[in-house]
Amino acid sequence: MTDPIPGVRITRDADLRGLNTFGVDVRAAWLVEVDDASRLADVFAIEPVAGSTPLVLGGGSNVLFVGAPGDPVLRLTGTAIDVLADDGDTVQLRVDAGVEWHTLVMRAIEEGLSGLENLALIPGTVGAAPIQNIGAYGVEVRELIDAVHAFEPATGRHVRMSNTDCAFAYRDSVFKHAPSRYIVTAVEFRLRRGGAPNLGYAGIADELAARGIESPTVRDVADAVIAIRRRKLPDPAVIGNAGSFFKNPIVPADVADTLLAANPRLPVFAAGDGLRKLSAAWLIDNASLRGYRDGDAGVSPGHALVLVNHGGASGADLLRVARHVAATVLNRFGVALEPEPRLIGATWAQ
Repeated sequence: MTDPIPGVRITRDADLRGLNTFGVDVRAAWLVEVDDASRLADVFAIEPVAGSTPLVLGGGSNVLFVGAPGDPVLRLTGTAIDVLADDGDTVQLRVDAGVEWHTLVMRAIEEGLSGLENLALIPGTVGAAPIQNIGAYGVEVRELIDAVHAFEPATGRHVRMSNTDCAFAYRDSVFKHAPSRYIVTAVEFRLRRGGAPNLGYAGIADELAARGIESPTVRDVADAVIAIRRRKLPDPAVIGNAGSFFKNPIVPADVADTLLAANPRLPVFAAGDGLRKLSAAWLIDNASLRGYRDGDAGVSPGHALVLVNHGGASGADLLRVARHVAATVLNRFGVALEPEPRLIGATWAQ
């Protein structure tokens, strides 16, 4: 069909296999790609988007297609990175949702800005980062976000939401709880110029020490994070995966204490008043599930937290493995696991 709005591309019967990092073979009745998010009100006024609830897809790194999406798939493809303010010590950036996350991290480092380096090599786009409140190696993205720009399809309004408005929590936000209410269009970040890198995560310190680096730069930290991730996590370009599949479970302190007494090596972290965060990877590994395989779906032999598609697994195959892992951990340790990726065409509860 002829694309009716400049900068908007509409594809019928679109192949999404290359748009999800699990590499699941799935098609969408319609794929709508939008370069300029300011045109979203126009997009929602035309077929096939009008009257629908589109599935917003970023880098496809936090989604599992168990079935085909029932509504059109919408992708924001704008890639602008603009400086809103610079007082010499801090820089405020406005970044389009379509910018690749790792591209932003490396761009910031090249500009001498610190804050994002611990989040290097996380797959996906900037627009997805606040939804999941991505985090790694001692840093959560909410610590660096000033505001999130979003479009409300129901009202046709573009809104700017403060950090507080976003209701960030561990791997959570208001956007995750209301996926059809908001479409993230851009994110404002506040970064430091020449700030000291965050070395609080032990793994980074160990990697830097192994490299003989005593006074690390922001780039050194990013390089260390990249090296660690490449060793621990499989490359989606080589084998389909969505990174960490399960959240680290948060449990009452007394539950954690009981588990720790029986399993002295279980990693346990503080998680607020009366709460503790457990290592999902340790639980899965110690339930003897690392490397588990059911056909072409399985658990990575290199990292127990990662589900992988060995080639021809369907979303249903991967979901079956995920449920088997969760059921085994629940039976072995009495701890419930929840998935990080969004499930399309299925719910987690059976």
